[in-house]
Amino acid sequence: MMGLIILVIIIVIALLLLTSCIKIVPQAKALVIERLGAYQATWSVGLHFKLPIIERVARRVDLKEQVVDFAPQPVITKDNVTMRIDTVVFYQITDPKMFCYGVANPIMAIENLTATTLRNIIGDLELDQTLTSRETINTKMRASLDVATDPWGIKVNRVELKNIIPPAAIQDAMEKQMKAERERREAILRAEGEKKSTVLVAEGEKESVILKAEAEKQAAILQAEAEKEKRIKEAEGEAEAILKVQQANADGIRFIREAGADQAVLTIKSLEAFEKAADGKATKIIIPSELQSLAGLVKSAKEVIKED
Repeated sequence: MMGLIILVIIIVIALLLLTSCIKIVPQAKALVIERLGAYQATWSVGLHFKLPIIERVARRVDLKEQVVDFAPQPVITKDNVTMRIDTVVFYQITDPKMFCYGVANPIMAIENLTATTLRNIIGDLELDQTLTSRETINTKMRASLDVATDPWGIKVNRVELKNIIPPAAIQDAMEKQMKAERERREAILRAEGEKKSTVLVAEGEKESVILKAEAEKQAAILQAEAEKEKRIKEAEGEAEAILKVQQANADGIRFIREAGADQAVLTIKSLEAFEKAADGKATKIIIPSELQSLAGLVKSAKEVIKED
C-alpha cells in the first residue's frame, strides 16, 4: 500500500515537471531562456520544451510598441529662460537578449537619456525657437535616443514634446500677446467686412444708375422713332395729297382736251387756277407775261360764252 502511494506521488511529480517544461509563446512575445544561469536561447512564437531544473525562463519580453510618459523636466534655453517640458517616448524591443542583459533598468535609462538629450537641444535654442520648433526638437531627440538605445535592444520610433511650460510671467506676456493678436485679426476682419459691404453698396448704386440710364436711353430712342414715324406718315400723306391734286388737274386738262376745247378755253382754265392761287395767303403774285397778253382774249372768250 505504501509503495503504491509513493508511486502515485512520483507520477504526479513527473507530470508536474513535464508540464512545466512545456512552454507556449504567444504572438508578439518572446522568452529569454537561461541554462544554469547562462543565456541559452530566445524563444519566439510557438511550442517549446525546456529541460527541467537546469533551464529556466529568465524574462518574458513584450515585442509590441510601447509608450512611456515622462514627468516634466526643467530645461534652460539659450536666453536663460527656465521652462518645464514633459515628453512621450514610443519605443519597441527589437532584441530581447540585449534588452535583458544590456542595461539594468531600461525604462529609467531611457528617461534619464531623454532628459539629458532634451537639455542639450533646448540649450542651443532661444525661447521663441523652442515654442515654434517642436517638430525639429522631436526629430533630433528621436535620432539621438535611437542611437543611444540601440545597444540595449530598443528602437525609439517617435518622441513627442507633450507640454512646454514656460514661467508664469512669460505665460502672462504670451497670453496678452495672443489677445492683442486676436483683437488685431478681429479688427482686420471687421474692416474687410465693412469694405466689402461698401463695395457691394457702390456696385448696387452703379448698377441702378446704369439701368436707369439705359431705360432713359431706350425711351428716348423709342420716342425718336415714334416721332420719325409720325413725320414720315405726315410726309407720305402730304405727298399723296399733292399727287392726287396733280392727278385731278391732269385729269381735268385731259378731259378738256378730249372735249375739243381750243387754246382760249385752256387759257381760261389756267386763269381760274391762278384765281384760286390768288385767294391764298400770298402777299405777292407774279403773273406770267403770257397771261397778260392774253387778257383781252379771255374777256372776248367770256362774251362768247355768255352769248351761247
